[in-house]
Amino acid sequence: MSYSKAEVSEMMEEIQAAAKDGLLKDRERINALEKQLNAIETAVARGQLPGGGGSSLSGFGAGVDTQAAREHKEKFLAWARKGSDPDGLRSLEVQANLSTLSDPDGGFLVPIEIEKSIERLALASVAMRRLARVVTSKGEYTKPLSKGGATGGWVAEKAARPETDTPELTLFAPPMNEIYAMPSVTQKLLDMSDFDVENWLLEEINDVFVTTEGTGFITGNGVSRVKGIIDTALMIANASWEYGKTGYIAGGHASLLNNADKLIDLQHALKPVYRQNGTFLMNDTTFAVIRKFKDGDGNYLWRPGLLENTSDTLLGKPVEIDDNMPDIGANTYPIAFGDFKRAYTVVDHVSGVRLLRDPFTVKGYVNFYVTKRIAGGISNYEAIKFLKIAAA
Repeated sequence: MSYSKAEVSEMMEEIQAAAKDGLLKDRERINALEKQLNAIETAVARGQLPGGGGSSLSGFGAGVDTQAAREHKEKFLAWARKGSDPDGLRSLEVQANLSTLSDPDGGFLVPIEIEKSIERLALASVAMRRLARVVTSKGEYTKPLSKGGATGGWVAEKAARPETDTPELTLFAPPMNEIYAMPSVTQKLLDMSDFDVENWLLEEINDVFVTTEGTGFITGNGVSRVKGIIDTALMIANASWEYGKTGYIAGGHASLLNNADKLIDLQHALKPVYRQNGTFLMNDTTFAVIRKFKDGDGNYLWRPGLLENTSDTLLGKPVEIDDNMPDIGANTYPIAFGDFKRAYTVVDHVSGVRLLRDPFTVKGYVNFYVTKRIAGGISNYEAIKFLKIAAA
């Protein structure tokens, strides 16, 4: 159990005042106060007091000393350990106007601080979440997209005006898929130890969600998962590009990346309207190769970000690192360049992250079943291009 600084100060003042007035004659009272102080020292050592060095992402209302936050934490820990008073926890969630309660019968309960922390960690860890357009949806998400094709022309004042071609529409409708995590802990450990359930859950869920999302956004095949940006069946040389395909520029070598001019070709494969907001995406191994490229005067093409929270640049454009991108090798696509806000859309279901306590499936263990619905795919094939390691 954690204590605020105000509570610590109040306890200390109580002890001092009691000592001065000679009121500490009751040995049981002394023992009770000593236990409280021991608990405070333990909390300080673990960084659980607000401002005491603990993670800013830990707990419910971390760093916020309110009665509501303390009550919320106590009820969640009681629910996590024993499954007790789920209605009480639910009432606190409703009073806080949380949006994650979407299954009254199933008893899904997700403290808002945990969900926000997961979102922050995922955003910091998955490059595509930072780059792509992220929207929320109550059901299956659909969006009409224009493939172009409209025509028009000049006309004299009294000349006939024949019908012109209309633009062609396509529908972007990525299916909703589900990712899950199910960390398990023994009931004995929950009952008998000073176990930080919330931080443990946060770490477990984040590891699974970040890994699963990150891989899916790059190489997901769209079967029970999101559709990634790399689908070899859709890749086509940019000179022959058509809508619904993903254009690429050949790197000029069968297995190596050794021609800096191809990076310029990659940039200009993208239309200027997208190029002005373009970003390079690659993994760290490819980035190490790129950093060694020099121009004719011996200057490195890569430039480090000189200000805090600014990206490194390559040919004047930001570079993002995602280790789910493939390594350099024959017939691989190690570098993408695009306006990712327009090229890729991530759709999060409004139900958010959902948590179910399951003490029944495996006797002696409590499974915390966590799910999240998500969709994703390329929403504009014009806005992204790739460099393929190939001679032609």
